Amino acid sequence: MTTDAIDQPRSLAEPSATLFLRIGVVMRLTGLGRSTIYRLMADEEFPSPVRLTKRVVAWRRSDLERWSEARPKATH
Repeated sequence: MTTDAIDQPRSLAEPSATLFLRIGVVMRLTGLGRSTIYRLMADEEFPSPVRLTKRVVAWRRSDLERWSEARPKATH
């Protein structure tokens, strides 16, 4: 079994980065766990995925970039 390009993590700033990101990549990029992502989605505080096939969902890279930019900056 080969790894699809959709599962390969890349910099979000890269213009050629994958358009859709699967849950594993989203978890690595955000530092959030699966249950936290789904809880935030239920609270409408995290982008919802899009359905690619009957059994596959993924997040739009652009939605994740907007979500990340909207996060408050840490003040120490």
